[in-house]
Amino acid sequence: MLKKIPIKQLRLGMFIQELGGRWMDHPFWRSSFKLDKPEDFQALLQSGLPELVIDTGKGLDVESAPAPVAQAVPPAPKEIPPPVPRMSYEQEIEQAKQIQGKAKRVVTNLFNQARMGKAIEISVVAPLVDEINHSIERNAGALLSIVRLKTVDDYTYLHSVAVCALMISLGQRLGLKGEELRQVGMGGLLHDLGKMGVPLEILNKPGKLTDEEFTIIKSHPIQGWEILNSARMNDAIPLDVCLHHHEKMDGSGYPERLSGADITLHARMGAVCDVYDAVTSDRSYKRGWEPAEAIKRMAEFRNGHFDETVFQAFVKTIGIFPAGSLVRLQSGRLAVVTDQSEKSLLTPKVKVFFSIKSKGPIQMEVIDLSHSHDSIDGLEDVAAWGFDLKKVMGF
Repeated sequence: MLKKIPIKQLRLGMFIQELGGRWMDHPFWRSSFKLDKPEDFQALLQSGLPELVIDTGKGLDVESAPAPVAQAVPPAPKEIPPPVPRMSYEQEIEQAKQIQGKAKRVVTNLFNQARMGKAIEISVVAPLVDEINHSIERNAGALLSIVRLKTVDDYTYLHSVAVCALMISLGQRLGLKGEELRQVGMGGLLHDLGKMGVPLEILNKPGKLTDEEFTIIKSHPIQGWEILNSARMNDAIPLDVCLHHHEKMDGSGYPERLSGADITLHARMGAVCDVYDAVTSDRSYKRGWEPAEAIKRMAEFRNGHFDETVFQAFVKTIGIFPAGSLVRLQSGRLAVVTDQSEKSLLTPKVKVFFSIKSKGPIQMEVIDLSHSHDSIDGLEDVAAWGFDLKKVMGF
């Protein structure tokens, strides 16, 4: 029998059928579960939820549940690691370039192992994810700018690095920490591993896929999950992201056609990050959308595809004008976005480098538009101007 109870009546052994409030207001991403872990019990008590629904047929009732035993010795406080110092875009860009180079080598090796049917070296993933995490903490714009500007030949490998960086950045925005944040990053890095089982002529086909070819493409989440299982990947989050990053909120995704609450937070994050990097990347058969254009278009088809709360958090993470966007300022200058402002999504930090009036380069200058009289007047097409943004952005 279902029964709504105030949070103060919660006891170990109860079966949680439904948590009150929005799913983003509490630390649990399952809709129902048996409450048998003391740490989950404490987390729920401290969540601020006023009430919840229990199923007395699957767990203890209020009357039959014993009162919690007070702890004689308070738990030792967890050691809080020192905060990673923030750095400017210019300070972080060199370290970000080194991390990108290392990440490309590691991912290339992992993918080649998978393509040849060898057991992949899972042990190399966590240390790399930690480096990416620290770079994002120091300055998210630096690494996100570098991994976005990938070549067609680099796409297969750097797409995974980019999704890892985006997942970590989004996870930080959503309040994920510690091991959960690391596993989210691992999920991003390994989410497309199964594509190594897809023939290259299908993976890189410039034209429209046949129904048979699309069926083969749709097998890659399961293939990736199987590769991770065979490599004895024991972490639930990377396995989940790998298997479910193509599920959609309306149930039209694949491979299991999950919908709504059946899709975990981590898989919802993977869906947004995967699509964003894919549509902003140049491929052999299409030119990628500009970052701001991608956000606009993703917002138009997000209903049914993405989780609304996760998508909004993603936009706040990378900005309405994401790093790498070419913008026209009201002062008649062109600039490229390098970082976001804490004050407003409309006033990012930009690097000015070109005068529209004189049609020539000018001395580069980094401007925080949240502290400037200048402002963004619109977006510009990089290809139309013929700029090499790698040089402009310092890499």
